[in-house]
This record gives sequence, structure tokens and C-alpha cells, in this order.
Amino acid sequence: MALFEELNRQTIETVEDTGLPYFHFSEKEQVGDSFGDRLTHALSQVYAQGFENVIAIGNDTPHLSAGHILSAVAQLETSALVLGPSTDGGFYLMGLRRSHFRPEQFKNLPWQSAQLSEVIMSTLSRKRNSFNPQLLPTLSDIDTLADVAVVAQKKATLSPCLYQILKNILSRTLVLALSSFERFFESLTKAHFNKGSPQFACS
Repeated sequence: MALFEELNRQTIETVEDTGLPYFHFSEKEQVGDSFGDRLTHALSQVYAQGFENVIAIGNDTPHLSAGHILSAVAQLETSALVLGPSTDGGFYLMGLRRSHFRPEQFKNLPWQSAQLSEVIMSTLSRKRNSFNPQLLPTLSDIDTLADVAVVAQKKATLSPCLYQILKNILSRTLVLALSSFERFFESLTKAHFNKGSPQFACS
């Protein structure tokens, strides 16, 4: 689907603008049955190469900028965890020190749920002195048709191609009934596309 091809392209371009080394885990490189399994395995692979800090980002947050990633890099100097919260309760960015990575705990977090950020922060509140978690600005990711409309309103930080794709998706609601289009959109995002977390910027 053109939407996710352009989201991937823009995300990779954003990461490259930071000048940081990065790893792109496509569906072919991902290992595991669940999202938590796949993300945990990918992080483990990157840490195994000797990196002390890893920043994981998704490919479904068009307003993510190189500045957000570089801010996370700076904050990891004094904090073991940096989160970029999403409006849906998850997060679009997570920076984590290797010394605080616990694979078994990590993969069992409530991934792809509205409680994810809250669970992480409440768990860490008991360890705040050692973790000192930091938050980046909240951004919108794309999971539903409503998200497309919200993201499209901020044209200035979108590539012209992505903006046109979003406009085309929204214009189709004039032809298709909203409920049937929601089912169509969800079938594309959930059944055929594993948006995953394709980028890992390291320091």
C-alpha cells in the first residue's frame, strides 16, 4: 500500500538526517510470534553489537522529526529511559540504556494497547531515582481513519507525497460508507501490514 511505503521512506529519511547509525528491521528480519517478541529480539540483536543506548521508533508517526530523535539522544545522557508518547496511549519512540534492558519483562509489556505508556511509567515510578524517565512531546500515529484526518491537518511537517496520499484516503470517504471504509482500512493495517518498529538509532 502506498501509504506505508511512503511512511517507511519518510521515517528512514528522518533517521538519516540525524547522522546516527541505524538498523532497519523489516518483516523479513523480525523474529517472534508477537509484537513484544519481535521488538525484544530486535533490541537484543542491536545491543549485542555493543551499543549502550538504543532508540526504537515506529514507522507510523509522520510528524516525527530528527529533532525528536536527537533530543532523545541527549536525554539518554542523564536518563535510562526516554519515551515519546502517542495520543493513543502507546509511544512512537523509546530510548533505553542497555543496562536497564530486561528482555523477559520487556516482551511481556501490554504492547499495542492504550495502556502501554501508563504501565511503563507506573512501573518505573517505583524506581524513579535510578531510571529518571523523560518524556518527549506527544505525537499522533496512524492506526485508524480518524488518525489520518488528524495527521493530515499538520501539512507543514509532511512530505508532499504523504500529504497527497492522506488526502486521497480521506476523499474516498465521499464514495465509500464510513463504516465499510473503516473495515477496509483496518484490514490493510492489521492483516497485511506489520508496521512494527523499523528503525533503531544507536549511540
